[in-house]
Amino acid sequence: MADGSVAGGAAVNQNTWTRLDIVARSLSPFAFTLLLVLVAMVPFQVPGLSAIVPSLGLIAVYFWSIHRPDLMPVWAVFLIGVFQDLLSGAHLGVGTMVLLLVWLAVATQRRVFGSASFMLVWAIFVLVAAGAQSLAWLFSSMIAGIILDARPLFFQYLTTVAIYPCIAWLFVQTQRGFVR
Repeated sequence: MADGSVAGGAAVNQNTWTRLDIVARSLSPFAFTLLLVLVAMVPFQVPGLSAIVPSLGLIAVYFWSIHRPDLMPVWAVFLIGVFQDLLSGAHLGVGTMVLLLVWLAVATQRRVFGSASFMLVWAIFVLVAAGAQSLAWLFSSMIAGIILDARPLFFQYLTTVAIYPCIAWLFVQTQRGFVR
């Protein structure tokens, strides 16, 4: 009788660890994106650096919405946007709205991305990022009631587009870890 209870307990324990592993893998893109948003907000003592820090949240939402849409649901994008807005001190809701619109744009065109090469995905990201930065500038200008200087967002756009391949490579390595 003792042998049966030990074996049953081991099976329950193994089942619990398997479930925890599945949950952890499912939440990894969301948690990793939150970490990247946090890293992008670290205040380095370099003058003007904050104006050119890439939009890592935008990269992550775009990438995961294409490659693992099941792991980047709309509620996760919303929470990432709110987290980013709160940390950045920007107008609350602007970043959230932009990320949700990016998610929606990718979701409606998912079949285009199905067999697309990396170069095509990156080229589309160049366009999506331009639209996202333009919308962020437009929404912020409307909320502020003045036309804001677009140069900081333009330089942030350039660094975001330039760093996309490096971050995408990091995400591909992470995605391969899900398979193992």
